[in-house]
Formats: sequence, C-alpha cells, structure tokens
Amino acid sequence: MEQKVLVAFFSRADENYNVGYIEKGNTHIVAEMIAEQTKGELFHIKTVTPYAKDYKSCIETAKKEKETNARPPIKGDIAVEDYDLIFIGYPNWWGDMPMAVYTFLEKHNWQGKTVIPFCTHEGSGLAGTEKKLGVACKGATLLKGIAIQGSIAQNSKDQASQSVVSWLKRLKLNH
Repeated sequence: MEQKVLVAFFSRADENYNVGYIEKGNTHIVAEMIAEQTKGELFHIKTVTPYAKDYKSCIETAKKEKETNARPPIKGDIAVEDYDLIFIGYPNWWGDMPMAVYTFLEKHNWQGKTVIPFCTHEGSGLAGTEKKLGVACKGATLLKGIAIQGSIAQNSKDQASQSVVSWLKRLKLNH
C-alpha cells in the first residue's frame, strides 16, 4: 500500500547566517528536495507575525522565544492525522527547533505516525532536536534525521540533493 507523505517545514528567507539575504529559506529548499523524492505534500509552517528580516533581530527574538518556551501562533494548519509518514523540517535555532514548530506539533495526534526530522544549520547539526521531536510527537515512530548546512542547501544544490537522495535510500523511502 502506498504511504501518504507530508513534508511539513518551517523556513525563513531574508537575511540568514553565512548566506546573506535569500529569496527562499534553506530548509524550504531541502523540503522541496524531499517532497520531490517521496512524492510528498509540502506544508510551510509560518508564524502569524513574521520574524525580522535582518538576522541579528531575528535570532534575538528566537532566543527570547526559546527562553520563555513561547508558542508563537502559526498561519493555517494541515491534518497530519491523514498522513502515514511525516517529515518535519526546521532550521537549528539556538540548539533547538524554532518555537513555531512546537506550536504546530502540539496541535496534532502523532499516534501511529512515522516522523522523520530534517534540519538546516551552520555547524550544529541536529543538536539533540531528534529527542525533542520524539517527546513532542508522542506515539510516533521516529526515524533517523538528516542535517544539511544551509550554505550547502543555498549554494550547492546538487550536493544537498545527493545527500537527501542517499539519506532517503538508507531509510528505503525514495520512489
């Protein structure tokens, strides 16, 4: 039986560390690669109030949100309960997922779902976010995630795509 695949992700364009001002966020680029390989549906997790365009202001807001365990409101939603396999993507902010990802995760029942994390970063990798995702998605089976440097996603798309394809092959999830 064909599994229904969802690729839910949080990503931010504008000024990003190590890549300057960008049109499409690093995690968004990787999400599209995963969706293409798995025939998954994309869902972009977006906050009601956008983050500042400049990097320094954005990360200061992100740090405050993490310190206060905030749950910023998000625009729209998608019924993850209708999917079998759910990829969750995010940039690594302060060693964690952006708090808006938790807003999304906490709205849903993850029982019986398979969840696979992916993140973009500039040196910190997944940084323990797999464990946090496992806790937030109670009842889900968690598979091995992937971390791709944002600068590679942005500037070396072939290299990023090869990493995604290899990872999905190891998980036996590509079409």
